[in-house]
Amino acid sequence: MFAFFKSFIGYGSVNKQERMSLDRDTNATNNASTQELDALIVGAGFGGVYQLKAMRDAGYKVKLVESGSDYGGVWYWNRYPGARVDSSIPHYEFSDPALWKDWTWNQRFPGGAELRSYFAYVADKWDLRKDTQFDSFVSSATWDDDEARWTVKTKAGETYKVKFLLLNTGFAAKRYIPDWKGIDSFKGTFLHPSYWPHEEPDLKGKRVAVIGTGSTGIQLAQEISKVASHLTVFQRTPNMSMPMKQVDYDLPEQAIPRPDYPDLFAHRTDSYSGFSFNFLPRSTFDDTPEQRVKTYESLWAEGDFKFWLATYYDMLFVKEANREAYNFWRDKTRAKINDPKIAEILAPMEQPYAFGCKRISLENKYFEMYNEANVSLVDTSDKGTPIQEITERGIRTTDAEHEFDYIICATGYDAITGGLTQIDIRGPSGESLDAHWKDGAKTHLGLAASGFPNMFFTYGPQAPTALCNGPTCAELQGNWILQAMNHMKEKSFKKMDVQKSSEDEWKTLIWNIANSSLLPTVDSWYMGTNIPGKTREPLIYLGGVPTYYKTINEAAENGYTGFDLS
Repeated sequence: MFAFFKSFIGYGSVNKQERMSLDRDTNATNNASTQELDALIVGAGFGGVYQLKAMRDAGYKVKLVESGSDYGGVWYWNRYPGARVDSSIPHYEFSDPALWKDWTWNQRFPGGAELRSYFAYVADKWDLRKDTQFDSFVSSATWDDDEARWTVKTKAGETYKVKFLLLNTGFAAKRYIPDWKGIDSFKGTFLHPSYWPHEEPDLKGKRVAVIGTGSTGIQLAQEISKVASHLTVFQRTPNMSMPMKQVDYDLPEQAIPRPDYPDLFAHRTDSYSGFSFNFLPRSTFDDTPEQRVKTYESLWAEGDFKFWLATYYDMLFVKEANREAYNFWRDKTRAKINDPKIAEILAPMEQPYAFGCKRISLENKYFEMYNEANVSLVDTSDKGTPIQEITERGIRTTDAEHEFDYIICATGYDAITGGLTQIDIRGPSGESLDAHWKDGAKTHLGLAASGFPNMFFTYGPQAPTALCNGPTCAELQGNWILQAMNHMKEKSFKKMDVQKSSEDEWKTLIWNIANSSLLPTVDSWYMGTNIPGKTREPLIYLGGVPTYYKTINEAAENGYTGFDLS
């Protein structure tokens, strides 16, 4: 069954009809005529969809290409049980009144199906389909310095010549599966969540393994535990997940009255994370222990990311402050778990790593799930029983073989950079982007890389990205890119490239900010350490959305400092 799964790597679809169509496209010869455009947008998530609308409105000839079969980006691919966004509504939507005035959400944290419906609604409202090519995986992009154009080719045989290459591949475009011995031998079904079959597998009464306890693993486990005869979760590192506090809306009621939306959207760039809430303007030990507990309790009761991103401002920066937050989380969590041994694995008495420096997840009865008779937990840390291999019957750890019908490999992604470097992108020197970043990501403003003129990316490395609400970043970065293109057009510039010194300075800034925090003390995909051989470095800008927004706008206002224009 792994061979069946593996055949879809690079496409993501497990629908037979779509698979046949993609095979035809992939085997096509490059006999189609070359399309000449002002810009080619890659990726149909929030970033790409927003740019298509904005660029077209500004009069540019532009197309969007997407490897999936519809809009949604990560939400097109993520169809696994329990998949839902953990950014609350209305933060997680576009700010265009033409959209939100007629759209009503069913939940505070919408599920994957509702998010796909939202993207379909956006596509119709903004009339996007006429300028979108689906089932089109970009394989290469090469810069011609004489023509000042990118030649972009897809696996489907399409060729584009464009002035600007706009990459919106997102932070989770390249899946990661550990190189375990024996994966091919497994007789059951082996799945990665983002390749979930469009025809839902019947997990009722089955023995299911979920490997990994990131956001995806937690969401999967919560749902599968309700139907599986037995669920076994394999955890290497505890996830300091917090209560989601889901709310079902009675139509047309929403969390925030629509007349308040314009003000909310206008102030998204005032918040550290692009939400409407922000860190408290005081430090942890400014409060007495009693005041601190009261504050924690209030944030905890609100759910969402409040306990993480609306708490004391020093929580992510001062070890003692961070420990206070962890201790509160630990005690709240252990109170939900009946078995003391399980509680110690899920929420250890001794803090295992800095709270909030791995991606925080939001859960719905995840910890209570372990009180059920059909749920087991295997500790695969070095202190426990690590996975040794996949066998015909299941998973062998250092102490036992566990038998399964399904193994779900929720082991994450080559986050933030992987979606960009999997494309063979080559600038005028012939150097690939992958080679340019072999010793770590290098950008200016988290928007462009030196030696790759007229190429911009959103939600990528060295920008707020994973610590920023997605639509907020999509709009503020998309607007900046459009303004840069307009500036070049007005000044008759043909090429805009990052200065090497600016790249070095931005990387130094990224490290300096990170080193003032607790982030580098933790191994996580924020630091690139989930991928063997990947450079250990801070992949995100930790200065917060307001400072980032101010910095990139000042660069633009000063004639695009850090760039060479010619």
